[in-house]
Amino acid sequence: MDTQDDFLLTRPPTAERPLMGVTLLLVEDSRFACEAMRMMASRSGARLRRADSIASARQHLRIYRPSVAIIDLGLPDGYGEDLISELSRATPRVQAILATSGDPDGEMRAKISGADGFMCKPFNSLAAFQAAILDHMPIDRRPKGPRRLPTTNIAPDRIAYRDDLTQIARLIAINADPRTLDYVHQFLSGVAECADDQPILAALDQLQSLRQNGQPICHQMRVLSDLIETRLLETKMSALN
Repeated sequence: MDTQDDFLLTRPPTAERPLMGVTLLLVEDSRFACEAMRMMASRSGARLRRADSIASARQHLRIYRPSVAIIDLGLPDGYGEDLISELSRATPRVQAILATSGDPDGEMRAKISGADGFMCKPFNSLAAFQAAILDHMPIDRRPKGPRRLPTTNIAPDRIAYRDDLTQIARLIAINADPRTLDYVHQFLSGVAECADDQPILAALDQLQSLRQNGQPICHQMRVLSDLIETRLLETKMSALN
């Protein structure tokens, strides 16, 4: 018997659901960014699966082939560019490979690795999300005729932001070696961009500047840790109210 998912995947795209029939594999370690993407995929008619690492993505790809792969450039077990390169050379190839990052400079690296497009964080515009995917889909997988662009901006649940901050708080409490700090910077920058958390973004910029200039970072690490703890307390109090 056909499942509801099977039925949805065979339906043609419409003006209201322009990504109907599209399956997305999102390779992203941030729960906050994933929640934003899940909401946009759902409103667009697409089906979304998530992998939080390169290893998890490879396991998914052994089982099924998505229509579109959306890959974050900074992942806990490696660089998204490596997975992009693998997928771009694979036969048969997925219809569209998109890279994401909170760093606009990542676009060039992604394109060199074989990405078809680039989505800069934060993810909040439904119209931009749909356009980024449709621009790289075959003509027969796009909705026919004119359509009104959605004006909706997506606002994910702040609980997902709290989960991401909790992960980083635990990580920097255990280890603050250069490789860990590189990951913390790219991960937290993208998450804070999505959450429009300007104080944390400013603290990260200051920390990165100190590191690049070879200056002591202990004080700035405490500043960042205190900000994270403050956000965790704020989200906890908000959930109780």
